[in-house]
Amino acid sequence: MNSQPIFWCIAALLLAALLTEAVIRYAQARRMLDLPGQRRAHSVPTPRGGGMAIVVAVLVCAGPLLPPWAGAGLLPALGLAAVALVGWWDDHASLEPLPRILVHLLAGLLLALALPLPALALPWQIALGAVVLLSTVWSINLHNFMDGINGFLSLQAVWIFGAVAGLGALGLAHGLGSLPLLLAAASLGFLPFNFPRARTFLGDAGSGALGFLIAAVLWAAALADARWFAVGLLLGSSFFIDAGATLFYRFVQGRRWYSAHREHLYQWLVRRGWSHARIVSHYMAWNLLLIAPLALFAGLSRGLAPGFAAVALAYAGGLLLRHRARLAILAGARRRA
Repeated sequence: MNSQPIFWCIAALLLAALLTEAVIRYAQARRMLDLPGQRRAHSVPTPRGGGMAIVVAVLVCAGPLLPPWAGAGLLPALGLAAVALVGWWDDHASLEPLPRILVHLLAGLLLALALPLPALALPWQIALGAVVLLSTVWSINLHNFMDGINGFLSLQAVWIFGAVAGLGALGLAHGLGSLPLLLAAASLGFLPFNFPRARTFLGDAGSGALGFLIAAVLWAAALADARWFAVGLLLGSSFFIDAGATLFYRFVQGRRWYSAHREHLYQWLVRRGWSHARIVSHYMAWNLLLIAPLALFAGLSRGLAPGFAAVALAYAGGLLLRHRARLAILAGARRRA
């Protein structure tokens, strides 16, 4: 095996770890802290913004591993930097939603322009580009909302990037070379500072950036081999199901679905008294025990039908499990009242 990818992956891991320590000290000096509160799942002031270390590590180390279609990687790098910087600003002093969403739209546009879209008629290319743009904005914000307990999103990122790298090694082409492995390594370098005890949080800079990177990796893979459409939906299913179902319920009930809240399943479990480690272990058990074999089946099958059948099975089971868990939590709360 070429030693260059291994070198850059190790470099990304170590750089992310070193920079996380530096960001913690910076955040403490600037009083850039998440304080305990009604919508918080922690009990002590904790430095935020640590995820910027992942972003810098990726921007510094990923260049030599970029796939040929990315050229110098300027557009994806600009998109990643834009999302991270507006999040970093928000970590310092809260921004209004409008400037954040405008930057997210710009990042989605840059990604759509950078990806090797298939040679379709112009209207279809525009439509596909719009789907890439909007789904990237969705991914940025979804992963920001799901970043609420120790290690949750950082470990999910390690899982997704690692799974993409592993399936690629087994023969499911994704056109990204060793880049997913580097992204997993950079996320892993941050993880010990965030789990099981959090010395720092990803912050809006880190959570938004990871949402952008997850969208970029899954879209690039899907454009290289259509089986990745189903595999991507499977790999992100634990977050997609929880966030999607929560958004749907809030929308149909006429609530402000776009506002911050505490109605994701993992937030209900925190209020039930579950530890962060216990919640994260259950979500990762879903990934490893159910999704890993389904993704392997979907990725190595011929054609698209087996993959989308696996998606239907996983999402039906996930929605049912989420619904039953929520009812059990509510029943328990009524018995204690």
